[in-house]
Amino acid sequence: MQNVIALNDAGRLGILAARATSDEMLLASIANGDRTAMHTLYARHNVRVYRFILRMVRDAATAEDLVSQVFLDVWRTARQFEGRAQVSTWLLSIARFKALTALRQRQHEDIDQDDVLEIADGSDSPETALDRSRTSDILRACIAKLSPAHREIINLVYYHEKSVEEVGRIVGIPQSTVKTRMFYARKQLAELLKRHGVESLAA
Repeated sequence: MQNVIALNDAGRLGILAARATSDEMLLASIANGDRTAMHTLYARHNVRVYRFILRMVRDAATAEDLVSQVFLDVWRTARQFEGRAQVSTWLLSIARFKALTALRQRQHEDIDQDDVLEIADGSDSPETALDRSRTSDILRACIAKLSPAHREIINLVYYHEKSVEEVGRIVGIPQSTVKTRMFYARKQLAELLKRHGVESLAA
């Protein structure tokens, strides 16, 4: 019985240790060929990377394939990470490059990132759920009317919670340009939402 308890404790400690390991530490281990570290990093970030790519390519199968390519690149190039940005920012930079390359290959000039949906609360009444769905549809339609550059900024800042500095690293533009794009994107989005009668989101 004591052996079983000891094994359970060891398992719990292993899980806690994995959670406590920073992304930077995982990358260092990946650079040394640690597959367990690779699995842990993938588990932490694959959903975020997938959603980010999906908003750009708008095709689930392509997005899934590109996610695999992103993490294959991580496995191959972990040694090249210099720690100048967060690991998540580095991952999204790789993801963005992969998505843009895929879009160019498909000869699509317009990058559409309008896949912004809110998940309705299971406890919502049918009326509330319908209202939430309508608001979500309006928001998605308004974001779709923004320029590709402005959609990208909205996506990274509000849906991936990236700082101005991180957005600049991902997109490859100065922080001042990020701030300018964000200002005009918010201004235009607010005007579009007001036209559709959604004052709460336009504020």
